[in-house]
Amino acid sequence: MKLLVLAGGFGSRLRSVVAEVPKALAPVGDVPFLHLQIEHWKNQGIKYFVFLLHHRADLIIGFLRNNQNSLLKDCEVQWLVEPTPMDTGGALAYAIDHLNIVDDFLVTNADTWLGDGITQVWQAGPLAMAVVKVADAGRYGGVQFDDKNTITAFQEKCADAGTGWINAGLCHLKAEVFKGWNHEPFSLERTTFPALAAKSILKAVPLQSNFIDIGIPDDYFRFCRWVESGKRGIM
Repeated sequence: MKLLVLAGGFGSRLRSVVAEVPKALAPVGDVPFLHLQIEHWKNQGIKYFVFLLHHRADLIIGFLRNNQNSLLKDCEVQWLVEPTPMDTGGALAYAIDHLNIVDDFLVTNADTWLGDGITQVWQAGPLAMAVVKVADAGRYGGVQFDDKNTITAFQEKCADAGTGWINAGLCHLKAEVFKGWNHEPFSLERTTFPALAAKSILKAVPLQSNFIDIGIPDDYFRFCRWVESGKRGIM
């Protein structure tokens, strides 16, 4: 299993509390968030990582190099630095083009913690998306799917949407989806996923799992408290 990790964002919403490092390296106790992520991904069977970088890429590369004989021992690790911000879809297309990726792969966000799902999403085959149910789907934008788990539509972010399913930030994709890329930035969430859903070829993989995006201070601190508690209970 090859895991492409989107880690190039600017982390603007988190800068008020974590200004000196990119959000993937936000401190959680004595270690960066990314350290916990890599441990967690390895425990689910990932040994091949590709990190897609831009903002403060030097710091993440330094972290990866410093851990190549410890945390990342026995893993295959690559990274790629975008020359300009490419957004989520452009980052993947850029990586596929420059690293000559021709097969299928998993993709996830460096700043999104998901309790499990690697095996389930991989076994679902391409094209598949992990989804989780949250109390406030409007904050993230909802995902609608039918009784066969075929995704039928995506809902825009909105206030007071209530409980619903959302994109959990882990997908199983394939290189051919990005064939013909025009080398311009684009969004997976706003462009690629709705187009796949319109063709009824994107599957939902519903998970009952811990989920948190540390991109805002409240959720970052909530994750820190959860780790400090020994990862007890649901965040």
